[in-house]
Amino acid sequence: MTEASVSSNPPETLTGTVLAIQANYYSVQIDGVMGERVMGDGGVESHPDRLLPLCTRRSRLKKIGQQVMVGDRVQVEEPDWESGRAAIFQVEERRSQLDRPPVANADQILLVFALAKPALDISQLSRFLIKAESTGIEVCLCLSKSDLIPTPHREAWCDRLRAWGYDPVLISSYTGLGIEALAERLSQRMTIVSGPSGVGKSSLINMLVPAAKLRTSAVSGRLERGRHTTRHVELFELSKGGLLADTPGFNQPDMDATPIELMNYFPEIRSRRAKRSCQFSDCLHLQEPGCRVRGDWERYEIYTKFLEEAIALQSNLSQQSAPDEALKKKSNRDGEVTYEPRLKTKYRAESRRSQQQSIQVMKGKVGDWLEDNEDN
Repeated sequence: MTEASVSSNPPETLTGTVLAIQANYYSVQIDGVMGERVMGDGGVESHPDRLLPLCTRRSRLKKIGQQVMVGDRVQVEEPDWESGRAAIFQVEERRSQLDRPPVANADQILLVFALAKPALDISQLSRFLIKAESTGIEVCLCLSKSDLIPTPHREAWCDRLRAWGYDPVLISSYTGLGIEALAERLSQRMTIVSGPSGVGKSSLINMLVPAAKLRTSAVSGRLERGRHTTRHVELFELSKGGLLADTPGFNQPDMDATPIELMNYFPEIRSRRAKRSCQFSDCLHLQEPGCRVRGDWERYEIYTKFLEEAIALQSNLSQQSAPDEALKKKSNRDGEVTYEPRLKTKYRAESRRSQQQSIQVMKGKVGDWLEDNEDN
C-alpha cells in the first residue's frame, strides 16, 4: 500500500432530508448547524447554509430500483458547498410512505377546507377524509376563511364535525385567527398539507413560512372552484421546528377502498363498533340483522353511497382479474341492467376477427403446400 493511499482522506458523508425534487436534482437539507471546517491543507471552508440544492442520485441506487422521494432521510457524500452539489448514495428506511402525493416519513396530514368561497361540501370533505384515513397517518382537519361566516355558524360547524370524530382548527389567513394554535399542532412534526384547490393552502403556508413566498390565486367567480397554483411537492421548514409539505390541490380524490376497508375509515363506525359489536363479523351495516351501527347519524347516507361505489369497483376488478368466473353485465333498450353468468372460454363463439385471421393463416399454409408440390 502506497503512502499516498494511506494519507488520502475518505469522502465526507452527511445526513439530511430531501426537501424538493425537480427534474433529476434533489434539494437536501443537511442535519445540524453547519459552520466552518478546517481543510486538509490548513485552509478553512465556510458553509453556513445547510441546503444542497443540486444533489444527484448515485447510479447504484438507480440500478437497484431505489426511488428517492420528498421527505426521505438520505446520506450524501462529496459535498461542494460553493456550487451546492453532492451525491446521494443511501436512502434510510422510511417510517411511512404515500404515493399520492409522493412523500416519505410524514407524521400527519393537514386537511384544509374552506368554510366559504368555495362553500364547504360535506360529500367532498368526506371523500378527502376517507382518503386521508386510508393512509394510516394521523389526520388534522383545518377550516380556512372562517372570517367570512358569522360566529354562530362557525360554532355550529365545529359541533357538527366533532360528532363525526374530528376536532377542527378554525383559521383565517386574512385576520390571523387560529394561526398560532395551528402552528403548535405542526411543531416538531412532518406534515402534509392537502385539500381541494382554492381553499387557501398556499396563503396558509405563506403565513407559517414567510420565506416560502408561494404563488396564490383567486377562486373562480363563475364556478366557485380554485385554480391550481402548486405544481410539485416541496417541504418547508417551520420556525418552531418541523417540516410542512405543500402538495398540488385536486378537487376529487379517487375512491379505491374495498367495502371492508371503507367502514374502518369512518370514525363514527369505529366508535360504535367499539361500544357494541354487530351480530355478524363481516357486517356491511346495510340491512343485516343485528347490526349495531346502522342508525341515525349524519354521514350514514354518505357511507351507503360510498359503499355502493366500493362494491361496484370491486366487481369491476373481479371481472378484470377473473373474467371467466365473473358475471356479465347486460342492458336492454329500457335501460334495465341485468347480470348473467359469463360463458367459459371453450363455449364462446369465435370472433369475426379471429375467424378472418384463421382463414388467412390457412390460405398461407395451403399456398406453401401447393408451391412445394409444384417444385417436386
